[in-house]
Amino acid sequence: MKKLIREIIPYVVIILIVVLIRTYIATPVIVSGDSMKPNLHDGEMLIVRKIGYNGTSINRFDIVVVKEGKEEIIKRIIGLPGEHISYKNNKLYVNDKLVEQDYKFYDTEDFNLEEICTCSSIPEGKYLVLGDNRPVSKDSRTIGLIDEKEIFGEAIFRIWPISKIGSI
Repeated sequence: MKKLIREIIPYVVIILIVVLIRTYIATPVIVSGDSMKPNLHDGEMLIVRKIGYNGTSINRFDIVVVKEGKEEIIKRIIGLPGEHISYKNNKLYVNDKLVEQDYKFYDTEDFNLEEICTCSSIPEGKYLVLGDNRPVSKDSRTIGLIDEKEIFGEAIFRIWPISKIGSI
């Protein structure tokens, strides 16, 4: 009996380590749909960093996984707490100052923060997120601002398809 327990212990430890890593550190997620084209495509598998990703480490243009109801959606952080966000002529304005976007995205129809919430700036603990495929994306323009606790983690690495493996 002791021999059997000694043989099982390494497997239990391995399973425990995998569960802990997946629960608290990083986990895989699969892109579902076209809302992040042209940068991410349906069926791609990403690694999401969970540990240490919170309000102090969330940055503009991070790609995040958001819990939206029962599903997880992948979006890009555009607006941070305390900011006023607007798009005019496909350009991002933060607090009425133009901000360059150094990633590919499809045309964004004009909008401003007041169309999303009854606020003049994003409240503390909230974020404005958009998909890169703006014409078809279900994002803050339709679901409202995202609460920090709904942000599951930051997508940091693509592991599938193998031809695109690498940092995002």
